[in-house]
Amino acid sequence: MFRKKTSSAPKQPVAVIGAGIAGIAAAARLAVAGHAVTVFEAGPTFGGKMHQFALPGGYRFDAGPSLFTLPQLVDDIFRLAGRTPADYFRYERLDPITHYFFADGTRLHAWADAEKFAAEVEAKLGTPAAEVTKFLQRAGRAYDATAGTFLHKSLHKAGTYLSPETLKAVGALPQLGLLGTMHQRHESAFGRDPRLVQLFDRYATYNGSDPYQAPATLSMIPHLEHGIGAFYPEGGIYAIAESLAKLATEFGVKFRYNEAVEEIIAAEKRVTGVRTAQDVYDFGRVVSNMDVVPTYRRLLPRQPAPERTLGQPRSSSALIFYWGISRAFPELDLHNIFFSADYKAEFDAIFQQKTVADDVTVYVNITSKKTPTDAPPGHENWFVMVNVPHDQGQDWDALTRKTRAAVLRKLSQALGTAVEPLIAAEKVWTPPGIAADTSSFGGALYGSSSNNALAAFLRHPNFSGRLEGLYFCGGSVHPGGGIPLCLLSAKIVSSLINDA
Repeated sequence: MFRKKTSSAPKQPVAVIGAGIAGIAAAARLAVAGHAVTVFEAGPTFGGKMHQFALPGGYRFDAGPSLFTLPQLVDDIFRLAGRTPADYFRYERLDPITHYFFADGTRLHAWADAEKFAAEVEAKLGTPAAEVTKFLQRAGRAYDATAGTFLHKSLHKAGTYLSPETLKAVGALPQLGLLGTMHQRHESAFGRDPRLVQLFDRYATYNGSDPYQAPATLSMIPHLEHGIGAFYPEGGIYAIAESLAKLATEFGVKFRYNEAVEEIIAAEKRVTGVRTAQDVYDFGRVVSNMDVVPTYRRLLPRQPAPERTLGQPRSSSALIFYWGISRAFPELDLHNIFFSADYKAEFDAIFQQKTVADDVTVYVNITSKKTPTDAPPGHENWFVMVNVPHDQGQDWDALTRKTRAAVLRKLSQALGTAVEPLIAAEKVWTPPGIAADTSSFGGALYGSSSNNALAAFLRHPNFSGRLEGLYFCGGSVHPGGGIPLCLLSAKIVSSLINDA
């Protein structure tokens, strides 16, 4: 049996629980720094939510994340390792980024260039381009002022708050218009056109939140697309996990698949290893990439749990239909949004009533637009997603049937073509399925929601305050969910371990 012994040396062996993107990135960073790293994964391969699969007929799908921003966070890991990023991982900048379809029939392209996008908004919606440009420039200034503190550093270390950079970031919030809620911020900027307000409100879904509750600080998210850019990895989103797993393996990381950790072992207020069904392994450092709730409930049953943190309201989940479509739609692109007529009712259904509205916003991602081999010639692979509440015991069979019918009506009407007869292959992923497959509590995609001004500070830190040697990464802890933030959590954890 493979066993690691705890060492008192600075470069202690590290166990990583879970081979999701944050776990892989943390393992790679730690291995490059000289640690012996073992990743324990309950499933048969790496990726977590970022896995891929195929449906009969030749349709390939990225199962989970579909939007890629801040690619430098991936490149940085290869550069840290002394490797050329393009030798492992390539990507292209998207232009346009998204095709929008509004309930009144209006169609709009979200161009990568902010001025071009603003001009299209003026032409299609009537809002002066200068107002859109001003809003996006302010979002860029807000991001530049705050990201270094609130995303790249631990919010749970005193040193973070003693730096001049932090004081500058906090002082910048009022003049940047980042008080109040996202919706209030967008309504004050674009109140004359509810369609444009809706377009910017949708960025709350990037971390599973409600724009009518989430703080206006999240209004900086559009800068990631229109200021920095949105990208498509060569071969699809799965290529991110694949390339980092390759790098990690080259630096000696051992991946133990189909071996779930059943307990994190601790003694005298420090971790000493992990237990699986196969054996007990000694480790001086343990990083959990598992959702923080099951980490405590399942893996640390003998330890006091931070109930206030674990009890924070969960983010939204997703109901995803993977459809092999037997024809091509030239009016669609990689990213497509079909808006509901009443956004407030849709979010109230998710976060207040814990159900799915009758009229929903539908996101359609089609990677065969960029990777033609993802579908047979003349066909397309549709990843069709609706934001829904996390699982709390709802009747998901009934909700899935209802939502599928609503989605088909909306898409068929908007495209002028009956979609259901074109479905040649199908798979469905529900919140209970997401929870079972990825250990995400309730199937919540982003851990806790960001529906109040203090949400960022109430997320679980990247380290344990009770057990020395225990660390946390992934979407359920600081700084949050989504590919960039998961990668940043891995960066924070590796720095904490290397500095310990």
